[in-house]
Amino acid sequence: MRLLPGVTLLTVLLTGAGVLAPASPAGAARGAPEAAHCAGQERVRVPGAAHQEVACLPDLTTAALAGTRYTDMAGLAARGSRHPSGVPGIQIDGYFPDDSRLNATHGWAHDAQFVIRLPDRWNGGLVVTGAPGTRRQYATDALISDRVLAQGFAYAATDKGNTGPDFFTDGRAPGDAVAEWHRRVTELTRAAKKAVRQRYGHVPERTYMTGISNGGYLTRWQLENRPELYDGGVDWEGVLWTAKGPNPLTGLPVTVARTFGRATDEDLIGAGFAPGSRFLWPYHEKAYWGLTQKIFRAEFDPAYDPGCPGATAGRTVEEILAPCLSDASYDYASRPASVHRAVAGIALTGRVGKPLITLHGDLDTLLPVATGSDVYARMVEAGGRGGLHRYYTVRDGTHTDGLYDTYPDRLRPILPCYRSAFDALVGWVERGEAPPRDRTIGRPAHGDVVNSCSLEEASGE
Repeated sequence: MRLLPGVTLLTVLLTGAGVLAPASPAGAARGAPEAAHCAGQERVRVPGAAHQEVACLPDLTTAALAGTRYTDMAGLAARGSRHPSGVPGIQIDGYFPDDSRLNATHGWAHDAQFVIRLPDRWNGGLVVTGAPGTRRQYATDALISDRVLAQGFAYAATDKGNTGPDFFTDGRAPGDAVAEWHRRVTELTRAAKKAVRQRYGHVPERTYMTGISNGGYLTRWQLENRPELYDGGVDWEGVLWTAKGPNPLTGLPVTVARTFGRATDEDLIGAGFAPGSRFLWPYHEKAYWGLTQKIFRAEFDPAYDPGCPGATAGRTVEEILAPCLSDASYDYASRPASVHRAVAGIALTGRVGKPLITLHGDLDTLLPVATGSDVYARMVEAGGRGGLHRYYTVRDGTHTDGLYDTYPDRLRPILPCYRSAFDALVGWVERGEAPPRDRTIGRPAHGDVVNSCSLEEASGE
């Protein structure tokens, strides 16, 4: 195990429901002086955890943690993105009881893994997220954790209870693996609030839910179904699941059909893919479309083609990414009612209970904006919750900021707009400062597009 200079490691094995230690003395509350470095770390027990490891670190950000056991850089940001550093504090890694073994991080081979970071200088808030895609708990360290820690927030992230391309093998019934995501975020939020109390002497004054892609979907779901746990959220290109559609299973089959020569470019455009995103289609055809369709179809409709992907999505990278020919003919609308019930069990309603800001790139080539966030914004309005929602479409933004490095003249990263949106949410919740109205955020002609974004910059198109 590689440890950083000045690190001490406290490993605690918990059994049963876990033990809640007495609260530690008050730490650095909002605006208060910095507390002693890692004071009281031995008192911090994550309630309900089956195992935890507590480390006192000189810097909780990826600038210091890259290459160590305390993070796993996902490479989701554009090169040139600036990330803060120099945030000392406590990191807690561990897992909650679970019977699946898809997450091999730390050699634990145990799902429901989490990370909690508690900075020495705390602003009184907590930020919670679930991993995007089918990634692990460290996936948004550079995108989210670094900056919110530098702002003084405590941070908590979960692997959602199952990871990797075989996530669909978790659970007994269709939809169980995705439904577990909800429980794991709720579980971590409640536990992290208590861990915060142990460290600083009181529970968070504000708790924010946020995430990208599947993490954005979870942000929506939590604010719809567990609003009492949060004060607001930022949804970055969240996945839209609705029982009747649209959902990924209504849009992705046409992409697989195109791969096998059974659909045209015009068919994709008719399914909601932006005409201006054509230059991104070859990459998504190789890396995203077939894989995403087959593993989520296996999750909600395993009887459709039990032989593909079968027990696993594949052994090699080529097998994992390869689409199933049967998915070229997949028609969600005609599938049995049991499939629609499985999707309905995890579907969104738009009835958010706390302020929510949504961002989505207009060149998203995995989750097209026309069949995703555009629809969700209408759902929120139809549910009478429009006053709690702001929706910003990012001109030239796509699902993965890393693609900006290949197409710097055609794309713009969404990360700086996300950071502006998070700041706007905090101002909205804590100071009553209403964010700008819904709009498309234009791409500026000049300036550092990788690190700056104004929500006030409305597109002239």
